[in-house]
Amino acid sequence: MRKKYLIFFILLPFSLVFAQQETVISGLVLDAKTQNPLSNVVVSIQNSSITELTKPNGKFELHVALQGQQLLLLRSQGYKDLLLKISSNLGIVNLGTLQMEESFSDEIPGTLITLLESDLSDDNSSSEMTSGLLQSSKDAFMQASAFSWGQARFRIRGLDSENGTMMLNGMTMNKLYDGRPQWSNWGGLNDVLRNQEFSIGAASSDYTFGGILGTQQISTRASLYRKGGRLSFSGSNTSYNWRAIGTYASGMNSHGWAFAISAGKRIGNDGYFDGTNFDAESFFISVEKKLNNKHSLNFTGFYTPGSRGKNSANTDEVTQLTNEKYNSYWGFQNGEKRNARVKKIEEPLLMLNHYYKINEKANLNSAVMYQFGKVGNSTIDYQNTNSPDPVYYRKLPSYYTSLYAKDNGEFSGEFTPDYENAEKSKTIFLQNSQINWDELYRANQKSIINSQGIITGYESGQSHYVLYEDRTDDKTFAANTNLNIQLTENSAFDGGITFRNLKSHQFQYLLDLLGGQYFEDIDAFYTGNEAQSDLQNPNRRVKEGDTYGYNYNFLATTIEAFTQFKFNYKKIDFYLAQSYSVSDYQREGLYQNGIYPTTSLGKSEKVNFENFGFKGGLTYKISGKQWLFFNGMHLTRAPSIRNTFSNSRLNNSIVAGIENENISSVEGNYVFRSPKLKTRITAYYTLIENTAKTSFFYAEGIFDRGASYNNTDAFVSQTLTRLDKKNIGLELSFEYQISSTLKTTLSAAYGNYTYVSNPNVSITNDADAAKGDRQTFDFGESYLKNYKQSGMPQQAYSLGLEYRDPKFWWLAANINYLTESYIDVSPIARTARFYKNSISGLVFPEATEERASQLLKQEKFDPISLLNISGGKSWRIYGKNIGLFISVNNVLDCTYKTGGFEQARNANFRALNQDISSGTPSFGPKYYYGYGRTYFVNLAINL
Repeated sequence: MRKKYLIFFILLPFSLVFAQQETVISGLVLDAKTQNPLSNVVVSIQNSSITELTKPNGKFELHVALQGQQLLLLRSQGYKDLLLKISSNLGIVNLGTLQMEESFSDEIPGTLITLLESDLSDDNSSSEMTSGLLQSSKDAFMQASAFSWGQARFRIRGLDSENGTMMLNGMTMNKLYDGRPQWSNWGGLNDVLRNQEFSIGAASSDYTFGGILGTQQISTRASLYRKGGRLSFSGSNTSYNWRAIGTYASGMNSHGWAFAISAGKRIGNDGYFDGTNFDAESFFISVEKKLNNKHSLNFTGFYTPGSRGKNSANTDEVTQLTNEKYNSYWGFQNGEKRNARVKKIEEPLLMLNHYYKINEKANLNSAVMYQFGKVGNSTIDYQNTNSPDPVYYRKLPSYYTSLYAKDNGEFSGEFTPDYENAEKSKTIFLQNSQINWDELYRANQKSIINSQGIITGYESGQSHYVLYEDRTDDKTFAANTNLNIQLTENSAFDGGITFRNLKSHQFQYLLDLLGGQYFEDIDAFYTGNEAQSDLQNPNRRVKEGDTYGYNYNFLATTIEAFTQFKFNYKKIDFYLAQSYSVSDYQREGLYQNGIYPTTSLGKSEKVNFENFGFKGGLTYKISGKQWLFFNGMHLTRAPSIRNTFSNSRLNNSIVAGIENENISSVEGNYVFRSPKLKTRITAYYTLIENTAKTSFFYAEGIFDRGASYNNTDAFVSQTLTRLDKKNIGLELSFEYQISSTLKTTLSAAYGNYTYVSNPNVSITNDADAAKGDRQTFDFGESYLKNYKQSGMPQQAYSLGLEYRDPKFWWLAANINYLTESYIDVSPIARTARFYKNSISGLVFPEATEERASQLLKQEKFDPISLLNISGGKSWRIYGKNIGLFISVNNVLDCTYKTGGFEQARNANFRALNQDISSGTPSFGPKYYYGYGRTYFVNLAINL
């Protein structure tokens, strides 16, 4: 059945190609400032495969087999896009001289990569956020989303980036592990990623079926880069402090060769948040060989190694004791800040593209890609000793003032806060609020005692503290081919097929023994065989560079195909697209874990998913200035590998009842464009059904584990299934040219993003598995229906004013208001079991409906007001263009929360009630804070 579908997708278009009469469109493209001819400008007819590059003398000649009015687009790196309406009739159309203006704001062109604090971290916590897609639009709303609202974690339509498709030269770049792009792979490549095409929402794309958030296609074909060099130098106080990038493109020479190269360096000893060091490089090369008029080969390779120190989410108690910039992940060592939680990425990419111009109406573009490398997230591991975390709950004043003491969930008596010890704890914490690296090293030493019993020195012994990485070493091979055909003057076809294969090695890697000699590869919470990470190599003593703890592979293969038919007429355009995909996942355990001796080693059963998608759109051209757009999409999607296996670090178990996700989305747009006024109004509706989510945490009072178990606590994995989300809203983009130099913009996003189902909760307890008991428990429904989705403002508004002087300087300011942002709630606290005593099975007598509604009310964050100012100036000195860009965000230095999550440790009503009632909870919610006043300065020299 699968083969039949694939044959259909591949062979259908080849029967549809035939000849057409042509119109020849020609012109001369000049730099508006220097009047020099511009070479390698991309000249194309929109909604078609007709593309040409301007020659060294700036001239171009397009052969068009279309009739009627068309849109001609001119695009070149460093210049504003030029869009012209032309009449394509049989014969010759000479457009004369066309002038392109340089972009004044070199650092805010139409190509943006918006990286949030959460995008730079892949922590698997309930606070995990994701960003919007790469933006590629002059639309005022999209500009506000990226620049003005991105700092507050705004997400377009409330959607994660897994709902958009990121492409490089027609190849999908979303990771199979979690469905999201690895943003850091493009860090520092700003100058060579400017050739982009973007389709928002369910709109059509020439390269793929796409997702409900849109499709981003980046081209690194060497001949598309404008000939010349560029140097840029930047300073900032956000993630990094300094940045330098150098880029050069040769243009196509007379022998059919073109190349582009770029290299950059970013460094920051201390970012905006304390202890967040940053160090990254970027290297890029693209080489094209034009074999003849029909065939070209292009090689692209880049390598962007980088490391970044993370910052912690903190409770209100910790923030009140310190400040909003406080970060518990670092401490001084030898007078320098050392962060224990560092994310390192090294994932080189190699890609070879073949461009085949079959004829004037058909293009076939194919590619093979290989990406490999590693992603590591470090942290401290410890055995038989105290936690090194400075904000460990026993080290905070709340430990003495909160009603933490419980007797297996039965305690309900009086409690007298110990204010004296709380004050002592506060003093000690403020004196030791960071990681004490020297103390960790001392703990890994053993005393040398002489014959008189006197300590004469120390030597390294068994490490009780070590630094390790959660490592992912991926090897991805992919191949694809994409066909674009102009069938008739009114119709076109796009189709393609992509194959991807992944081997992802996931393991624990020992980085630093911190002065010790070895570390025991056991789980100190267990005894006997259960404590062994690998029964085939018991009681191992591991050293730096060794793998330990967990060790397994993910194996995945996907095949995706799509077809698309587009029809263009004088008043109406419409398109229809279809997709088909198959996905196979498998886990291969490399360790025989002592808790799961029969289900951890070797390969799991293979999980198969088969999916379809359908979408369509209609454009009604009311006039030359007004359009109506309607798009709709329905598709099924395989769950990510991450959410398919319930406890992949220890065993081969597959999430019970895991199924494809169902996604439906519709949108309607009204667009008005005139020389002075540009506006867009969009209404959208999205329903995502049957999603799954896995997380891990330590819970107290969660199980009745019997007399042999001493307590009701456990470290568990929680899996949600059948979780449905609904996102509805409106978008407004408004831009008015008040005068030739003054422009105002207004952008608004009004959304309502909720959960619309009560998902099922299952809890897996490794401790019970070690005792041979049932390991997975069905906790039933979590009553999340009508709770708000977390992690972003659901409403955002921006008003801006921009002045551009004829002498090539500009100044802009915008005021932004963001609201309706909510905390990420704990699903286990919304189950019926939450109200029951885990030992007696009876409902806690104090668990009234009124008190429950108070405890479980979803926290809403305060609204955010942000003032941003930016400006720039460009000069031409000795024939070189020099541009200066300066921006200051959050000018008023407002403090605000960008997100947060409820801690799930208090896993029953009594525990949560007693902790919250104290007024100083030990396990209150943790919060992320946004940047205060920040700046960015960039100086660019175009050579």
